[in-house]
Amino acid sequence: MSILIIIIILALLFDFINGFHDAANSIATIVSTKVLSPLTAVLWAAFFNFVAFFIAKFVIGEFGIANTVSKTVYEQFITLPIILSGIIAAIVWNLLTWRLGIPSSSSHTLIGGFAGAAIMANGFSAIQVPVILKIAAFILLAPLIGMIVALIIAALVSLLCKKTLPHKARQWFKRLQLVSSALFSIGHGLNDSQKVMGIIAAAMIAANGSELHIQSIAQMPDWVPFACFTMISLGTMSGGWRIVKTMGSKITKVSPQEGMIAETAGALTLYLTEWLKIPVSTTHTITGAIIGVGATKRLSAVRWGVPKSLLIAWLLTIPVSAALAAGIYFLVEKIC
Repeated sequence: MSILIIIIILALLFDFINGFHDAANSIATIVSTKVLSPLTAVLWAAFFNFVAFFIAKFVIGEFGIANTVSKTVYEQFITLPIILSGIIAAIVWNLLTWRLGIPSSSSHTLIGGFAGAAIMANGFSAIQVPVILKIAAFILLAPLIGMIVALIIAALVSLLCKKTLPHKARQWFKRLQLVSSALFSIGHGLNDSQKVMGIIAAAMIAANGSELHIQSIAQMPDWVPFACFTMISLGTMSGGWRIVKTMGSKITKVSPQEGMIAETAGALTLYLTEWLKIPVSTTHTITGAIIGVGATKRLSAVRWGVPKSLLIAWLLTIPVSAALAAGIYFLVEKIC
């Protein structure tokens, strides 16, 4: 089996892991508020993850985030062993953080692994530092934007529902939470599937002499995005209950109204970054939105120790996955 085929298989495996690792992002609030059962919630999220493929393909008409990810490393330095090492490192870190119940960023894991292997092979001149810095900046910007949008939506909802009976409002927000969860799941699919597409496209570009070789991401065959969106949907269906607990209740307790606000804020943040073609973490966006919702009640409603520990994990993701990928590249080079 050629190294390119191994890369494609591992990339799709990473996409599957990303699905169950990040399932909590789409369903944590809707499960914690008991609007849907865990099984129904993951099926709901998986369906809209897959709907995202058709939106990207036929409505947006491009895969801009995939193009950004593929440009993390300068094209002349991209080799199949580098990509292989980056994917293996990303899988290891994702599984470790899932096992520990830490909602880390699959996006930054993949990008850190890709960059770390390239640095090990060719030094820092191999990576596009401005691209990586822009992506890294959204480790802080994504949750901040999610929090601000949540605060704005919470203020608008409070104004609009001032005269509504609490029981009636609760029933409405339970229904609206289905919509907000679907919107967030679409954003999750649009954002996260494209990261793997970018890595597969980079491998195909580097695979000179292969039947699967392409000249640019514009020539990427349709089966690649279709497979990526399918795998993340299947991964979402398998759930991610450890992280659901962290996201759904440990940061702050949420009602259906607050769950709807958090998911809508997270979805709008993801759509903004899709427009900007910047790969961000769905984990970061929904965490920021949940914090924003909690802060509207009172600052003490947020268990600030949890976001603090999450932030440490987020900041460590790129350097740790990069270091891990560098070590794996050293071994891969010996074997290959």
